[in-house]
Amino acid sequence: MPDEKIAIDDPRAADVRTLLERHLEFTDSQSPPEDVHALDVDGLLDPAVTFFSFRLDGVLLGIAALKQLTEHHAEVKSMHTASAARGRGIGRALVDHLIEVARDRGLERLSLETGSVASFAPARALYANAGFRPCEPFGDYVPSRHSTFMTLVLDARR
Repeated sequence: MPDEKIAIDDPRAADVRTLLERHLEFTDSQSPPEDVHALDVDGLLDPAVTFFSFRLDGVLLGIAALKQLTEHHAEVKSMHTASAARGRGIGRALVDHLIEVARDRGLERLSLETGSVASFAPARALYANAGFRPCEPFGDYVPSRHSTFMTLVLDARR
């Protein structure tokens, strides 16, 4: 039976850096610089950020992070699944994990920013399927035709 694990991880780890570089290359290729909000390793080391990895038998297949914005609001950051592992439910497992962590922390709202172009359609569908709904820009974001903002109101009783 395979060993599947989502856990807090170090964004400085070599395999994480490689996957994170692919994520940043993708976001940089899809949006103008002022509309790329993906976090690099330094951004993921911010004390407000908790970074997670999805590993199968020790092999890194996905990454995701939660960034605490306020006492009751956090943001999904740096969601990325290795291209060879897409379509296997890894992204959904990571989103579900982030939602549960947010609930366990007593958060009331979980939000995200993702791209608005066609190449981000799978991500938008994943988030919508998990219950996220379109919203206005939050935090320090400003409206942009290159961004889609989504939020999920959390029910701590679940």
